[in-house]
Amino acid sequence: MSKTKNDLAWDKLFDKYNILTEIDRKGFFEISSAQINEYREARLATKFDHKINLPKLFKDNHLSILPITRGSYIISSFEAYKEFDEINAEITKFTFPGNIESIDYENITSEAMAINCAYVSGILSDFLQEKSLLPTVSGRMSSEEFSFYINNSNIKRNVEVMVSNSQIEIDGGYEGLDSLALIEAKNSISDDFLVRQLYYPFRLWDNKITKTIRPIFMVYSNGIFTLYEYDFKVPNNYNSLVLLKQKNYTLEQDTISLDDIKCILKSVKVIEEPRIQFPQADNMKRLINLIELLYNNEMTREEITTTYDFDPRQTNYYADAGRYLGIIGKRKEDRETIYYLTDEGEKLFKMNLKERQLKFVETILKYNVFNGTLKEYFKTGEMPNKEKIVKIMKVSNLYRIGSDSTFERRAQTVSSWINWILQLT
Repeated sequence: MSKTKNDLAWDKLFDKYNILTEIDRKGFFEISSAQINEYREARLATKFDHKINLPKLFKDNHLSILPITRGSYIISSFEAYKEFDEINAEITKFTFPGNIESIDYENITSEAMAINCAYVSGILSDFLQEKSLLPTVSGRMSSEEFSFYINNSNIKRNVEVMVSNSQIEIDGGYEGLDSLALIEAKNSISDDFLVRQLYYPFRLWDNKITKTIRPIFMVYSNGIFTLYEYDFKVPNNYNSLVLLKQKNYTLEQDTISLDDIKCILKSVKVIEEPRIQFPQADNMKRLINLIELLYNNEMTREEITTTYDFDPRQTNYYADAGRYLGIIGKRKEDRETIYYLTDEGEKLFKMNLKERQLKFVETILKYNVFNGTLKEYFKTGEMPNKEKIVKIMKVSNLYRIGSDSTFERRAQTVSSWINWILQLT
């Protein structure tokens, strides 16, 4: 895989400042925005919301980077990330207030819009169990001064880090009678997150007010609000983060029935296979989330890789899966690959949520492999095994699939997408 702009910039920085040697000698390396800017804008070169986004040199040497002032950072073997734990799969339904016209809750396109929607619908009050909840703090602000301990995986012990007026951003702060909830919101699905996004705001406001500070992470995608509440058991320990609870919510809408699916299966017209690699992208939720992100902005391959929780190979797999379905397009511009939504992709976001989900189903079932697999499911009452799916694939004129092992890998995607369709009901 070719190197990203961040990889290339950090290769030069590590070489120029002997960063690995300095870390071996002192245990850490401090670097300024001015030094980073020589090779890449610091804002872009230090934004790694997920562990997978880290440049190769960081990954290979188990390094992370944290801001310590408004214009400087510290690099070391910090345990800076935390994996999400899914402890509750149940989805609670809420009704959106009929008097609110300025939020289209079936077409949420930003993190700010998702937070506002969760607030006015009562989702936040339910999750926080606070009735008198009011929006108070948000936006960019200074962290002020504090120190904390964080685990250094290289020496296997905690080290102290000093922070002085680093810039932080709070997506939403909501105060009730007993607590202040500080929300970090994302409209992208991921496996982990950067703890700093919760920890720095927590430390700022824990020092300012007497009420309990409640760090909340909220993820919105495809009609589902997933909220996580954390607690730092030891306030000056970055790694003392524990998950207190997690809940999923959605806003009341028309439900999808098995008859809806069967009706599409019966009426849809199967089309010829496109001259695009058959999908290898097992997680339909991830694919839909990528489509949502592209609705907001077209993105280069590198932007998807460095801002979403994907490695370069996953970016190719999921973007090509969208191209296979005719929802994502790509073009070359200044030697960069740019992905965007096709007209068909744009039309999806002019539909309400139920219509959109059913349009996804129709789009998938236009292809013989998925159509035949779902028909087999309804005929037998159970998901066809891998051998049966491969048989359907081999008579479907798929593009550039030769070996049996490739057929078997792609069969997993078929099974996953059909399961997603069935779970809609």
